[in-house]
Amino acid sequence: MSEATYLDATRAAYDTVAVSYERILRDELDGKPVDRAMLAVFAELVRAAPGGRRVADLGCGPGRVTAHLHRLGVDAFGVDLSPGMIAVARRTHPDLDFAVGSMTALALADDSLAGVLTWYSTVHTPPEVLPAVFAECHRVLAPGGHMLLAFKVGDQLWHRDQAYGHQVSLDVYWTDPDRIAALLAGAGMVVDARTIREPDAAERPTQGRQAFFLARKP
Repeated sequence: MSEATYLDATRAAYDTVAVSYERILRDELDGKPVDRAMLAVFAELVRAAPGGRRVADLGCGPGRVTAHLHRLGVDAFGVDLSPGMIAVARRTHPDLDFAVGSMTALALADDSLAGVLTWYSTVHTPPEVLPAVFAECHRVLAPGGHMLLAFKVGDQLWHRDQAYGHQVSLDVYWTDPDRIAALLAGAGMVVDARTIREPDAAERPTQGRQAFFLARKP
């Protein structure tokens, strides 16, 4: 699939589900202590990083994790491919900044961020495009800045025709953690920690193991 094709498909799917997605997942983090713990560690690292506390939540959706990071004391803002998602994020969190953009070409200056979050936002990215995404994350991070990735563990492509009560056409990639580690290293990042958790009751049987990587720009 070409870059333009997958971006168009992802944008269309999330424009379609934006309102339902926000309503259904609004309080999802409340029941996920491991996920919250990873975000808390990331926020602590960012607060101690050189150059401030500015964090880009890439693929922010309706801004629920952006807002969570803000409550943890970092200057978080959101970027998402879907104008529909950004509209919902701005309505739901009017005190935070959100912009439409692509992870493959961020409208951000080099070395400008203390942190980058990709919270399941690379799962729709074809494997051959991931090096470009990680290179962009490396470019915008200041030296000593941190990155947190959440993704689905495996080696498969899951095509979704239904999501959040709507008909969509959306590809979801499950990825081998060793492959992600190699791609991050190739982009110049250092992986400091890996956490893998099993699917919880709400995620079974359609969801598998979940991975969280903490990486750093040297």
